Amino acid sequence: MPLMMPDSTGPAISTVKRACDCCHKRKVKCIGDGTRPCKNCTAAGLTCTYNAIPQKKGPKGSRAKVISELRETQRQSQLAARARHGLGFEASQYANAFSRTPDLLSMELITSCVDYFFANMYPTQPILHRQKVGETIGKMENSVEAYCLVVSLCSYMLIQPNTKLPAGIVPDAEAPNAHLNLGMTLLDEAIRVRKGYDYIESPSIWSVITSFFFFGAHFCLDKHNTAWFHLREATTLAQIMGMQDENHYSQGDLVETSRRRRLYWLLFITERAYAIQRHRPLTLHATINLPTLNDDPAETVELSGFIHLVTLFKPFDDTFVGLWNKARVGCSTEWLARLQNQLSEALPAYLHSTESQAVDLRTSQQWLRTMVWQLSISHGYLSSAAADSAMSFKYPIEISRDLIAATSGFSQSAMEVHGIGLVEKLFDVACTLTDVMSCVPFEQHTFEYGPRDYLNQFLSLISTLRGGQQRYLPLLLSKINDTLPQMPTPGFSMVQMPGGRGRIDEIYDSSNPASGDSTPFGGSPPPQPVGPQLFQSAYQDDFKLPGPTSNGFPMMTSAPSYNGIQTPAQLQAAYQNSRNAYSGLGGQSGFDHNP
Repeated sequence: MPLMMPDSTGPAISTVKRACDCCHKRKVKCIGDGTRPCKNCTAAGLTCTYNAIPQKKGPKGSRAKVISELRETQRQSQLAARARHGLGFEASQYANAFSRTPDLLSMELITSCVDYFFANMYPTQPILHRQKVGETIGKMENSVEAYCLVVSLCSYMLIQPNTKLPAGIVPDAEAPNAHLNLGMTLLDEAIRVRKGYDYIESPSIWSVITSFFFFGAHFCLDKHNTAWFHLREATTLAQIMGMQDENHYSQGDLVETSRRRRLYWLLFITERAYAIQRHRPLTLHATINLPTLNDDPAETVELSGFIHLVTLFKPFDDTFVGLWNKARVGCSTEWLARLQNQLSEALPAYLHSTESQAVDLRTSQQWLRTMVWQLSISHGYLSSAAADSAMSFKYPIEISRDLIAATSGFSQSAMEVHGIGLVEKLFDVACTLTDVMSCVPFEQHTFEYGPRDYLNQFLSLISTLRGGQQRYLPLLLSKINDTLPQMPTPGFSMVQMPGGRGRIDEIYDSSNPASGDSTPFGGSPPPQPVGPQLFQSAYQDDFKLPGPTSNGFPMMTSAPSYNGIQTPAQLQAAYQNSRNAYSGLGGQSGFDHNP
């Protein structure tokens, strides 16, 4: 039936109004001109057509809404058309949903992000090879998988809170959150384009690394459900490829197989850290050989630090994670004491590593000691009369002492490489120290360097590191105000580390040594107690740790005097109440392997 009919009386042409197919079936007024999609179809997400043959007028049918039926009918028609004509994915009308965004990445941006990765992230994530990355970049035009890997790497670098790229690389770099916004755009791009090919059925090493970068980016964005999904995706793809089998590494290029082995162990470390932080199960186990220093003679320093990190996390297997997640029983005092002893002896006094690796190792060691102590108190295995200090209520004070001593020797740049994960670990240890200070008051002694001073050092450090001041400093201050309302926190830096710690803006000023440089981390002496005048003015009611001192630190040799807690059960209950009150606010969420 023609829409335009000639009028025999003159040249004018009149239009016969007709509803589109969807509006006609829905029994609604069609708002359109017959040439463009009507407003109803546009709003409902339907394809506007005029294909139906008009029927004679008669009784009306049901007026029930049929939008879902129309959508399904159209979808089935489209799928049938594809099957009929044998169209590939790129030829179908869905191609635009997964096609690449043109001019999104410049070669200068790619090069800068790759350089930043190798200069800062590589020591703790030695899974890429610079020459191989260059080859992958060259394949971006013809390989969707290569494209997604490069875009995910750039996104991961841009979302890091401490990323610094050359001027002019990021558009509108002076605008607020320019790096972050571009990083999030690239992250969405990589995830969207990746859906256009089947990386699950036939995964490659690129697939695993891309999923790991997705995890790291979402972790930095504090999207932990999505981060966990992509971490689990990476470990699953690794298992599909057989990376948990030593035979997987018996053939192939030496450079590629060595990076695959490191990738498996990086996933191993990451999964164990995240399992503790977020109470998740494990999927990877120590089923292959560790990397060796002979893998690359030019990277013995980096490999040494990386192997130390694997060794540090190895004891946290299904037994610990099962107990931690309350999915297993059978914990004992002897087993916990042995685990604490393993952690205490896991790292040598001198670390043959880069500075950024040393930060990771020393912080992770003390954080893991704190987690084991938390498991001990949750099972009621601590005692004020324990011969082993690791099984006493005061152990977090010793941990805090060691962590503050370690961090005093690191540059700010080496610490900030690890992003928000390092701050979260410091926050976890500081919160545990706060709980212990509230439950286990010590005899007053003005001139001793003690737990209150360690807590002020945590405040100073967290307030200085990027991401800490905005997110975790307010949480820690809130916890201190709730738990220790009498404790002053004047400026967060009144207690200073002699020989290295002054005002907050002068705390860190040393540069980060280049990757590959060996530095004697871990051998610096602990901070000495400062003069009495500063303490008298700032902390008249300071706590005292009993016993003799060594290098200015009280030795943990005797049980303290508990004035406020009548029984160990009361301390356990008080600690648990405080811990529960702050669960979900950042506690138990430390991670920096990485982000």
